[in-house]
Amino acid sequence: MNAPFANITSLQSVPVAVDALPSDLTDRRGTRRLGLKTPLAWGWLLGPLLLLLYWSVFSITGFLDTRILPAPWTAITAGYELISDGRLQQNLAVSAWRAAQGLAFGATAGVLLALISGLSLLGGYVIDGLVQLKRGIPVLALIPFMILWFGVGEAMKITVIAVTVFAPIYIHTHSALRAIDLKQVELAETLGLGRLAFIRHVVLPGALPGMLLGLRFGVTAAWLALVVVEQLNATSGIGYMITLARNYAQTDVMLVGLVVYALLGLGSDAVVRVIQRRALTWRRTLGA
Repeated sequence: MNAPFANITSLQSVPVAVDALPSDLTDRRGTRRLGLKTPLAWGWLLGPLLLLLYWSVFSITGFLDTRILPAPWTAITAGYELISDGRLQQNLAVSAWRAAQGLAFGATAGVLLALISGLSLLGGYVIDGLVQLKRGIPVLALIPFMILWFGVGEAMKITVIAVTVFAPIYIHTHSALRAIDLKQVELAETLGLGRLAFIRHVVLPGALPGMLLGLRFGVTAAWLALVVVEQLNATSGIGYMITLARNYAQTDVMLVGLVVYALLGLGSDAVVRVIQRRALTWRRTLGA
């Protein structure tokens, strides 16, 4: 996606040569660097690796009772056994498909309603107030009604995930739309852009950072909702595997399920970050 007015701003931008800057200013720029250095490619793994290190040390030294929380190598052994008999892959595929469907429906509804609400006063009056009302209601409180409306099958599970995903994507997209610089809107009016051209060249590039930020929250919310719905009359999925293991006090299998949820959340967030970084190459920020 190109930057807002990528080919328009060049018409009005005035090139400024670095040599034209005052010499004392350039000298000051060279003496102090206030921004962040170039990030390491795998630096985001440092926190999880430190957590794994502390967990291992506490388990070896006996500071952490393995009857309460099994050691990391116990989870690895249990995970290997689950993979060997095919249970982990089967349940993971079911959970991933549920989360993907809920994410797709929730993200689509969030973006579309945010566009209607953000670009129209009437849409804002009708939609935004309802969304704010819904935000005050916990998803857990909606589940009994979801069961009444959709039963206890897949439709209820996917709907709960979609409703959970919808809110963060709508909020961040709507906020980004309303935060578009008024100068860009005035420039579009001056250039005589039509409605579709305005949305394509101004609205979508301007709202993209907020949209992707909402997607990061939405992806995480999908996995959180999945944990809840798979505790309800499920016969497959990672949540079902955890519930079954809890009934038989298999803490190692329960731990494997939690680790899988954590890895799914971490991995999906990393994927969205990569998309965010590649889609927003035009933006120069502190963390870029």
